[in-house]
Amino acid sequence: MCINYKSIEKNHKSADEMKNIIIYGLFLLSCILLTSIASGQDASDNGNVKNFGAAGDGKKDDTDAIQKAVNAGTGIVYLSKGVYRITRPIVIDLDKVGYTSVKSEGGAWIVMAGSGPALRFIGTHYKSADPSDFSQNVWDRQRMPFVDGVAIVGDHPDAIGIEAVGTMQLTISRIHVRGVLHGIHFVGNNRNVIISDCHIYENRGIGIYYDNVNLHQSNITGCHISYNNGGGIVSRAGNVRNIQITGCDIESNMSPDMLPTANVLIDRSGGSLGTGEVAISGCTIQHDHTSPGSANIRIIGSPNPDPNPESVLKYNDYNDNITITGNILSDVKVNIHLNDCRDVTITGNTFWQGYTQNLLIEKCSNIVVGPNCFGSYKDSKTPEVKNGIKIINSEDCTFSGLHISNVLSELAALLFDNCQRINITNCTILDYNNIGLLLKNVSYSRVSDCLIRDDRPNANSIPMKIIGGKENLIVDISK
Repeated sequence: MCINYKSIEKNHKSADEMKNIIIYGLFLLSCILLTSIASGQDASDNGNVKNFGAAGDGKKDDTDAIQKAVNAGTGIVYLSKGVYRITRPIVIDLDKVGYTSVKSEGGAWIVMAGSGPALRFIGTHYKSADPSDFSQNVWDRQRMPFVDGVAIVGDHPDAIGIEAVGTMQLTISRIHVRGVLHGIHFVGNNRNVIISDCHIYENRGIGIYYDNVNLHQSNITGCHISYNNGGGIVSRAGNVRNIQITGCDIESNMSPDMLPTANVLIDRSGGSLGTGEVAISGCTIQHDHTSPGSANIRIIGSPNPDPNPESVLKYNDYNDNITITGNILSDVKVNIHLNDCRDVTITGNTFWQGYTQNLLIEKCSNIVVGPNCFGSYKDSKTPEVKNGIKIINSEDCTFSGLHISNVLSELAALLFDNCQRINITNCTILDYNNIGLLLKNVSYSRVSDCLIRDDRPNANSIPMKIIGGKENLIVDISK
């Protein structure tokens, strides 16, 4: 065999030269990137609103400059540190300007000194979230606009934070909205919304508002939604499905000067379909009992009457399909209020300080209330707290594993009035004034395996009382 050592040596030199070229190229690239970062040049710099004439000093009207940055179609409208005063909505018409998002690193404020939303996103998607319903230009020009790291403050009575119509995959994260009418406002048709890690705080109206909107698939996670006088998260009428509210702190979204609302309000009345398929889990939801009709979670069904004249109820046949689990609820008139609902599950929550009731269920069916802790607030300064549970004009419901204690200011700790086909099992009712369990005009129902006791000194309460009704089975009650 003949080995060509010169050829091998030549190949080694070529490999070494190529290696040196690659290393030198990487070095130059890193220098360019470091220089760019040091000088404030990054991927968003082309869309920096200051390049379009914005001052960011809180005095000059920066509306035109920011709108120019949007219309330039750079993809990202970047707000560097500053206060940007605007007097009319910044319109992001996605079909015209293409995919566009608004971004800051947390140092930018938008002060909305005019009427309407500070940021208005407009898309053309008016169909479902089924992939077959999408036009190609929605994917090419409109998908997933986002707002990130921006603060919006209102300086006009009709100012709104962010408004969206016709959007697909709108994502809102790490924003702060304060002093406006509504924080985030959905109208028309939208699909697949994510709101995360936001502070929506101290606004005159509603924090997150589904306003007669057609919106399926929306997630609200890790947000602080507080001191919005018209309600925290509110969905009225429309056609809304698949709302996930998870891991949020939702507080005091009502006012003594406003009409009754709730920290989470779902109001189907006045709409053909309304809101359904909702999960509320892992949240702290509380305050404020001084507001009239206040509630932590209130769900109102359709007022349409049941056409069956023989029914004891007047509820609508529409399925709500709602799960409320793993929440901490306190300090309102009613912690959870269901009116004219069906197919709702409530389990694993902790209740206390229900000044009127911990749980109020009216004109409902197919309600399952599983293990929950209905505690009291033992404080001599708040003797008006009632903490009771009332189920009125309802049927086809199951109550199992309830733990109820220290209901001192109600006729009964657990009251069923004008109900039928109710299954009450494995409940514990302890240390109550008046009556532990009261069945009034209840029929075709079953009570079994319950512990109802009052062992306080000088207790003079009644464990269980039945008034009217028929064909009920009462077994294994420990008194």
